[in-house]
Amino acid sequence: MTKLLIVDDSALMRRQLSQIFESAGDFEIRLARNGQEAVQQNRDFRPDVVTLDINMPEMDGLTALSHIMAERPVPVVMVSSLTEKGALATLEALNLGAVDFIPKPGGTISLSIGEIKPELIAKVRAAASARIKAKVTPVKGLAKRMREDREKAAARPVIVRRGLSDDGLVIIGVSTGGPSTLEGILPQLPAEFPWPVLVVQHMPAAFTKSFADRLNQSCALRVIEAASPMTIEPGTIYIAKGGADMVVANRGGKLTVLPKPENSEFLWHPSVELLGRSVLEHCDPAKVIGVMLTGMGYDGSESFTELKRRGGRTIAESEDSCVVFGMPAELINKGGASIVLDASKVAAQVNVWVNRL
Repeated sequence: MTKLLIVDDSALMRRQLSQIFESAGDFEIRLARNGQEAVQQNRDFRPDVVTLDINMPEMDGLTALSHIMAERPVPVVMVSSLTEKGALATLEALNLGAVDFIPKPGGTISLSIGEIKPELIAKVRAAASARIKAKVTPVKGLAKRMREDREKAAARPVIVRRGLSDDGLVIIGVSTGGPSTLEGILPQLPAEFPWPVLVVQHMPAAFTKSFADRLNQSCALRVIEAASPMTIEPGTIYIAKGGADMVVANRGGKLTVLPKPENSEFLWHPSVELLGRSVLEHCDPAKVIGVMLTGMGYDGSESFTELKRRGGRTIAESEDSCVVFGMPAELINKGGASIVLDASKVAAQVNVWVNRL
Protein backbone atom coordinates (compact mmCIF):
# COMPACT_ATOMS: atom_id res chain seq x y z
CA MET A 1 0.00 0.00 0.00
CA THR A 2 1.16 3.53 -0.82
CA LYS A 3 0.96 5.88 2.16
CA LEU A 4 -0.71 9.11 0.98
CA LEU A 5 -1.11 12.34 2.94
CA ILE A 6 -3.83 14.68 1.57
CA VAL A 7 -3.46 18.30 2.70
CA ASP A 8 -6.27 20.80 2.06
CA ASP A 9 -8.05 23.35 4.25
CA SER A 10 -11.44 22.56 2.64
CA ALA A 11 -13.31 19.67 4.28
CA LEU A 12 -15.14 19.12 0.98
CA MET A 13 -11.88 18.84 -0.99
CA ARG A 14 -10.36 16.50 1.59
CA ARG A 15 -13.43 14.27 1.38
CA GLN A 16 -13.51 14.27 -2.43
CA LEU A 17 -9.80 13.56 -2.78
CA SER A 18 -9.97 10.86 -0.12
CA GLN A 19 -12.85 9.13 -1.92
CA ILE A 20 -10.97 9.22 -5.23
CA PHE A 21 -7.88 7.56 -3.82
CA GLU A 22 -9.82 5.11 -1.65
CA SER A 23 -11.54 3.89 -4.82
CA ALA A 24 -8.13 3.08 -6.32
CA GLY A 25 -7.67 0.45 -3.62
CA ASP A 26 -3.91 0.75 -3.07
CA PHE A 27 -3.57 3.84 -0.88
CA GLU A 28 -3.39 4.19 2.91
CA ILE A 29 -4.68 7.72 3.49
CA ARG A 30 -4.21 10.36 6.17
CA LEU A 31 -5.64 13.90 6.08
CA ALA A 32 -4.30 17.30 7.16
CA ARG A 33 -6.12 20.65 7.31
CA ASN A 34 -3.20 23.05 6.96
CA GLY A 35 0.54 23.32 6.54
CA GLN A 36 1.34 22.88 10.21
CA GLU A 37 -0.55 19.59 10.32
CA ALA A 38 1.14 18.53 7.08
CA VAL A 39 4.62 19.05 8.52
CA GLN A 40 3.69 17.11 11.66
CA GLN A 41 2.05 14.27 9.70
CA ASN A 42 5.15 14.05 7.50
CA ARG A 43 7.11 13.29 10.68
CA ASP A 44 4.56 10.94 12.28
CA PHE A 45 2.79 9.18 9.40
CA ARG A 46 5.89 9.18 7.13
CA PRO A 47 3.91 9.16 3.87
CA ASP A 48 5.27 7.93 0.55
CA VAL A 49 3.64 10.85 -1.28
CA VAL A 50 1.78 14.05 -0.39
CA THR A 51 -0.88 16.10 -2.19
CA LEU A 52 -0.57 19.67 -0.99
CA ASP A 53 -2.92 22.64 -1.37
CA ILE A 54 -1.31 26.09 -1.70
CA ASN A 55 -3.72 28.54 -0.06
CA MET A 56 -4.30 27.47 3.55
CA PRO A 57 -4.58 29.22 6.95
CA GLU A 58 -1.98 29.03 9.75
CA MET A 59 0.72 27.78 7.35
CA ASP A 60 0.40 27.97 3.55
CA GLY A 61 1.49 25.27 1.13
CA LEU A 62 4.79 26.89 0.07
CA THR A 63 5.94 27.32 3.65
CA ALA A 64 4.90 23.77 4.51
CA LEU A 65 6.72 22.46 1.44
CA SER A 66 9.95 24.20 2.44
CA HIS A 67 9.75 22.59 5.90
CA ILE A 68 8.95 19.16 4.45
CA MET A 69 11.89 19.32 2.06
CA ALA A 70 14.22 20.43 4.84
CA GLU A 71 13.12 17.85 7.45
CA ARG A 72 12.03 14.74 5.58
CA PRO A 73 11.99 15.11 1.77
CA VAL A 74 9.08 13.23 0.20
CA PRO A 75 7.43 13.38 -3.25
CA VAL A 76 4.87 16.21 -3.19
CA VAL A 77 2.17 16.90 -5.78
CA MET A 78 0.76 20.43 -5.57
CA VAL A 79 -3.00 20.88 -5.99
CA SER A 80 -3.56 24.39 -7.34
CA SER A 81 -6.16 26.59 -8.99
CA LEU A 82 -6.02 27.44 -12.70
CA THR A 83 -5.26 31.14 -12.22
CA GLU A 84 -2.24 33.31 -12.90
CA LYS A 85 -1.64 33.60 -9.16
CA GLY A 86 -2.03 29.84 -8.79
CA ALA A 87 0.42 29.29 -11.66
CA LEU A 88 3.09 31.52 -10.11
CA ALA A 89 2.75 29.82 -6.72
CA THR A 90 2.89 26.38 -8.34
CA LEU A 91 6.07 27.23 -10.23
CA GLU A 92 7.62 28.37 -6.95
CA ALA A 93 6.58 25.05 -5.41
CA LEU A 94 8.21 23.10 -8.23
CA ASN A 95 11.36 25.15 -7.73
CA LEU A 96 11.29 24.25 -4.02
CA GLY A 97 11.19 20.54 -4.82
CA ALA A 98 7.59 19.51 -5.55
CA VAL A 99 7.50 16.69 -8.10
CA ASP A 100 4.34 17.61 -10.02
CA PHE A 101 1.10 19.57 -9.84
CA ILE A 102 -2.59 18.95 -10.41
CA PRO A 103 -4.73 21.93 -11.49
CA LYS A 104 -8.13 22.06 -9.80
CA PRO A 105 -10.92 22.34 -12.38
CA GLY A 106 -13.39 25.00 -11.32
CA GLY A 107 -11.41 26.95 -8.74
CA THR A 108 -10.00 26.60 -5.23
CA ILE A 109 -12.96 24.54 -4.01
CA SER A 110 -13.57 22.30 -7.00
CA LEU A 111 -16.91 20.54 -7.24
CA SER A 112 -15.74 18.82 -10.42
CA ILE A 113 -12.46 17.32 -9.18
CA GLY A 114 -13.82 13.88 -10.06
CA GLU A 115 -13.53 14.78 -13.74
CA ILE A 116 -9.76 14.36 -13.54
CA LYS A 117 -9.77 11.22 -11.39
CA PRO A 118 -7.59 9.09 -13.75
CA GLU A 119 -5.01 11.91 -14.04
CA LEU A 120 -4.99 12.40 -10.26
CA ILE A 121 -4.35 8.74 -9.53
CA ALA A 122 -1.75 8.36 -12.30
CA LYS A 123 0.21 11.44 -11.22
CA VAL A 124 0.23 10.53 -7.54
CA ARG A 125 1.29 6.93 -8.29
CA ALA A 126 4.11 8.20 -10.51
CA ALA A 127 5.16 10.74 -7.89
CA ALA A 128 5.31 8.09 -5.18
CA SER A 129 8.24 6.45 -6.97
CA ALA A 130 9.86 9.68 -8.18
CA ARG A 131 13.34 10.84 -7.31
CA ILE A 132 13.31 13.89 -5.06
CA LYS A 133 15.17 17.01 -6.16
CA ALA A 134 14.87 19.04 -2.98
CA LYS A 135 15.84 22.69 -3.09
CA VAL A 136 15.87 23.95 0.45
CA THR A 137 15.32 27.66 -0.19
CA PRO A 138 13.62 29.66 2.56
CA VAL A 139 10.29 31.02 1.35
CA LYS A 140 11.11 34.43 2.83
CA GLY A 141 13.98 34.69 0.33
CA LEU A 142 11.90 33.98 -2.78
CA ALA A 143 10.89 37.59 -3.45
CA LYS A 144 14.49 38.79 -3.13
CA ARG A 145 15.75 36.07 -5.49
CA MET A 146 13.07 36.84 -8.10
CA ARG A 147 13.87 40.57 -7.89
CA GLU A 148 17.56 39.83 -8.47
CA ASP A 149 16.65 37.63 -11.47
CA ARG A 150 14.59 40.46 -12.98
CA GLU A 151 17.47 42.92 -12.49
CA LYS A 152 19.87 40.54 -14.22
CA ALA A 153 17.44 40.12 -17.13
CA ALA A 154 17.05 43.88 -17.52
CA ALA A 155 20.84 44.30 -17.60
CA ARG A 156 21.39 41.73 -20.35
CA PRO A 157 22.72 43.18 -23.62
CA VAL A 158 20.37 42.98 -26.60
CA ILE A 159 21.72 40.49 -29.14
CA VAL A 160 21.14 41.80 -32.67
CA ARG A 161 20.47 38.96 -35.11
CA ARG A 162 20.27 38.99 -38.88
CA GLY A 163 17.30 36.75 -39.39
CA LEU A 164 16.58 33.07 -39.52
CA SER A 165 19.62 30.84 -39.37
CA ASP A 166 20.01 27.79 -41.57
CA ASP A 167 22.18 26.15 -38.96
CA GLY A 168 19.63 24.05 -37.15
CA LEU A 169 17.08 23.56 -34.44
CA VAL A 170 16.92 22.16 -30.90
CA ILE A 171 13.71 20.48 -29.74
CA ILE A 172 13.08 19.49 -26.12
CA GLY A 173 10.37 17.21 -24.74
CA VAL A 174 9.67 17.05 -21.00
CA SER A 175 6.89 16.32 -18.52
CA THR A 176 6.90 15.42 -14.80
CA GLY A 177 9.77 17.18 -13.07
CA GLY A 178 10.32 19.36 -16.11
CA PRO A 179 10.09 22.93 -14.81
CA SER A 180 12.96 22.62 -12.32
CA THR A 181 15.00 20.54 -14.80
CA LEU A 182 14.57 23.16 -17.54
CA GLU A 183 15.49 25.90 -15.06
CA GLY A 184 18.79 24.07 -14.60
CA ILE A 185 19.50 23.51 -18.31
CA LEU A 186 18.27 26.51 -20.34
CA PRO A 187 20.17 29.22 -18.42
CA GLN A 188 23.38 27.41 -19.39
CA LEU A 189 22.85 28.24 -23.06
CA PRO A 190 24.97 31.34 -23.85
CA ALA A 191 23.61 34.63 -25.19
CA GLU A 192 25.30 33.99 -28.56
CA PHE A 193 23.66 30.54 -28.96
CA PRO A 194 22.81 30.51 -32.69
CA TRP A 195 19.90 28.06 -32.95
CA PRO A 196 16.22 28.33 -32.02
CA VAL A 197 15.03 26.07 -29.18
CA LEU A 198 11.50 24.63 -29.13
CA VAL A 199 10.30 23.30 -25.77
CA VAL A 200 7.25 21.10 -25.18
CA GLN A 201 6.45 20.85 -21.47
CA HIS A 202 3.21 19.08 -20.53
CA MET A 203 1.40 21.93 -18.80
CA PRO A 204 -2.08 23.55 -18.81
CA ALA A 205 -2.81 26.78 -20.67
CA ALA A 206 -2.93 28.96 -17.55
CA PHE A 207 0.63 28.02 -16.63
CA THR A 208 2.81 28.27 -19.76
CA LYS A 209 2.91 32.09 -20.04
CA SER A 210 4.02 32.41 -16.41
CA PHE A 211 6.57 29.63 -16.96
CA ALA A 212 8.02 31.33 -20.06
CA ASP A 213 8.22 34.66 -18.22
CA ARG A 214 9.99 32.99 -15.31
CA LEU A 215 12.57 31.34 -17.59
CA ASN A 216 13.08 34.64 -19.43
CA GLN A 217 14.27 36.17 -16.16
CA SER A 218 17.05 33.62 -15.72
CA CYS A 219 18.12 32.76 -19.30
CA ALA A 220 20.61 34.62 -21.48
CA LEU A 221 18.36 33.82 -24.46
CA ARG A 222 14.93 35.34 -24.96
CA VAL A 223 12.17 32.98 -23.81
CA ILE A 224 8.59 33.40 -25.08
CA GLU A 225 5.36 31.43 -25.10
CA ALA A 226 4.45 30.35 -28.64
CA ALA A 227 0.86 31.57 -28.35
CA SER A 228 0.46 32.62 -32.00
CA PRO A 229 2.18 31.88 -35.36
CA MET A 230 5.76 33.14 -35.16
CA THR A 231 8.69 33.07 -37.56
CA ILE A 232 11.36 31.05 -35.79
CA GLU A 233 14.39 33.18 -34.96
CA PRO A 234 17.84 32.01 -33.87
CA GLY A 235 18.77 32.42 -30.24
CA THR A 236 15.16 32.30 -29.04
CA ILE A 237 13.49 29.71 -26.82
CA TYR A 238 9.83 28.98 -27.64
CA ILE A 239 7.64 27.37 -24.96
CA ALA A 240 4.64 25.47 -26.34
CA LYS A 241 1.35 27.01 -25.23
CA GLY A 242 -0.63 24.81 -22.86
CA GLY A 243 -4.05 23.67 -24.03
CA ALA A 244 -2.71 23.38 -27.59
CA ASP A 245 -0.11 21.52 -29.63
CA MET A 246 2.97 23.12 -31.21
CA VAL A 247 4.19 22.32 -34.72
CA VAL A 248 6.56 23.86 -37.24
CA ALA A 249 5.61 24.70 -40.82
CA ASN A 250 7.01 26.48 -43.86
CA ARG A 251 5.26 29.82 -44.32
CA GLY A 252 6.52 31.94 -47.21
CA GLY A 253 9.87 30.17 -47.20
CA LYS A 254 10.35 30.76 -43.47
CA LEU A 255 10.23 28.17 -40.73
CA THR A 256 7.31 29.10 -38.49
CA VAL A 257 6.07 27.79 -35.15
CA LEU A 258 2.29 27.31 -34.93
CA PRO A 259 -0.01 26.57 -32.00
CA LYS A 260 -2.82 24.21 -33.03
CA PRO A 261 -5.88 22.79 -31.24
CA GLU A 262 -5.05 19.63 -29.31
CA ASN A 263 -4.91 16.59 -31.62
CA SER A 264 -7.01 13.79 -30.12
CA GLU A 265 -4.70 11.21 -31.73
CA PHE A 266 -2.17 11.96 -28.99
CA LEU A 267 -2.53 11.30 -25.28
CA TRP A 268 -0.38 14.10 -23.83
CA HIS A 269 -0.49 17.82 -24.58
CA PRO A 270 1.24 19.86 -25.73
CA SER A 271 2.42 16.87 -27.76
CA VAL A 272 6.14 16.12 -28.08
CA GLU A 273 5.40 13.49 -30.71
CA LEU A 274 3.48 15.90 -32.94
CA LEU A 275 6.24 18.51 -32.75
CA GLY A 276 8.84 15.86 -33.62
CA ARG A 277 6.87 14.69 -36.65
CA SER A 278 6.46 18.23 -37.98
CA VAL A 279 10.18 18.90 -37.54
CA LEU A 280 11.01 15.76 -39.52
CA GLU A 281 8.70 17.00 -42.29
CA HIS A 282 10.14 20.51 -42.59
CA CYS A 283 13.75 20.38 -41.33
CA ASP A 284 16.99 18.63 -42.27
CA PRO A 285 17.34 15.93 -39.56
CA ALA A 286 21.14 16.28 -39.67
CA LYS A 287 20.69 19.82 -38.33
CA VAL A 288 18.29 18.94 -35.52
CA ILE A 289 19.11 18.07 -31.91
CA GLY A 290 16.39 16.35 -29.89
CA VAL A 291 16.52 16.33 -26.07
CA MET A 292 14.22 14.03 -24.08
CA LEU A 293 14.00 14.90 -20.40
CA THR A 294 12.19 13.61 -17.32
CA GLY A 295 8.52 12.63 -17.53
CA MET A 296 6.10 9.74 -17.28
CA GLY A 297 4.80 8.06 -20.42
CA TYR A 298 6.29 7.72 -23.88
CA ASP A 299 5.42 10.99 -25.64
CA GLY A 300 7.88 11.78 -28.44
CA SER A 301 9.82 8.51 -28.35
CA GLU A 302 8.81 7.44 -31.86
CA SER A 303 9.59 10.72 -33.65
CA PHE A 304 12.85 11.23 -31.73
CA THR A 305 13.91 7.68 -32.64
CA GLU A 306 13.13 8.43 -36.29
CA LEU A 307 15.10 11.67 -35.98
CA LYS A 308 18.19 9.72 -34.90
CA ARG A 309 17.66 7.14 -37.65
CA ARG A 310 17.67 9.92 -40.25
CA GLY A 311 20.93 11.41 -39.02
CA GLY A 312 19.84 13.70 -36.20
CA ARG A 313 21.38 13.78 -32.74
CA THR A 314 19.39 12.95 -29.61
CA ILE A 315 19.98 13.10 -25.87
CA ALA A 316 18.06 11.09 -23.29
CA GLU A 317 18.26 12.20 -19.67
CA SER A 318 19.78 9.52 -17.43
CA GLU A 319 17.80 7.60 -14.85
CA ASP A 320 20.08 8.98 -12.14
CA SER A 321 18.96 12.58 -12.67
CA CYS A 322 15.35 12.01 -13.84
CA VAL A 323 12.48 12.74 -11.49
CA VAL A 324 10.48 10.14 -13.46
CA PHE A 325 12.43 7.90 -15.85
CA GLY A 326 9.59 7.33 -18.31
CA MET A 327 9.98 9.32 -21.53
CA PRO A 328 13.80 9.02 -21.67
CA ALA A 329 13.57 5.29 -20.91
CA GLU A 330 11.20 4.77 -23.83
CA LEU A 331 13.59 6.60 -26.15
CA ILE A 332 16.54 4.55 -24.94
CA ASN A 333 14.61 1.26 -25.25
CA LYS A 334 13.68 2.10 -28.85
CA GLY A 335 17.33 2.73 -29.70
CA GLY A 336 16.62 6.40 -30.29
CA ALA A 337 19.19 7.97 -27.95
CA SER A 338 22.53 9.06 -29.40
CA ILE A 339 23.77 9.65 -25.86
CA VAL A 340 22.45 9.34 -22.29
CA LEU A 341 23.40 12.15 -19.89
CA ASP A 342 22.58 13.57 -16.49
CA ALA A 343 20.56 16.78 -16.76
CA SER A 344 23.55 18.80 -15.53
CA LYS A 345 25.52 17.82 -18.65
CA VAL A 346 22.85 18.33 -21.31
CA ALA A 347 23.50 22.00 -22.12
CA ALA A 348 27.23 21.44 -22.51
CA GLN A 349 26.63 18.57 -24.96
CA VAL A 350 24.16 20.65 -26.98
CA ASN A 351 26.75 23.43 -27.19
CA VAL A 352 29.42 20.99 -28.37
CA TRP A 353 27.20 19.64 -31.16
CA VAL A 354 26.05 23.09 -32.26
CA ASN A 355 29.63 24.36 -32.45
CA ARG A 356 30.63 21.33 -34.56
CA LEU A 357 27.77 21.89 -36.98
